Amino acid sequence: MPSLGLVIAQFYDELAAEMERSARGAAADRGAEIGETIPVPGAYDTPLAADRLARKDAIEAVCVLGPVVSGDTDHDDVIVRTAARALTDVSLDRDTPVSLGVLGPGMSMAEARERIGKGAEAVDSALDQLEALA
Repeated sequence: MPSLGLVIAQFYDELAAEMERSARGAAADRGAEIGETIPVPGAYDTPLAADRLARKDAIEAVCVLGPVVSGDTDHDDVIVRTAARALTDVSLDRDTPVSLGVLGPGMSMAEARERIGKGAEAVDSALDQLEALA
């Protein structure tokens, strides 16, 4: 049974909780277990937590989840791009699949709510990577 780590960006806590439920459901459907979950304040904070999970022998892949909603500045774009690049580095440095289930940039709150299922897609992506690399 594959063991996944979850990193959950909590800035929009209700949406993050729904994404986590979606991810956990997908893991159960695929016969995977969630070995550990680390909540972090926001998407910018996800790479360090993902790296910590990727270092653990018991964690085979990491799924990073959380919504980033657009505001009056380009802050959301900077946050998502920075996190995505750093998460890619974690995956390559640790030779561990890290799937990006961070919603955004450029999304409204309504658009983020419509994409809650991306939590499940991040789990599917991580598990598909594990299978492809086995």
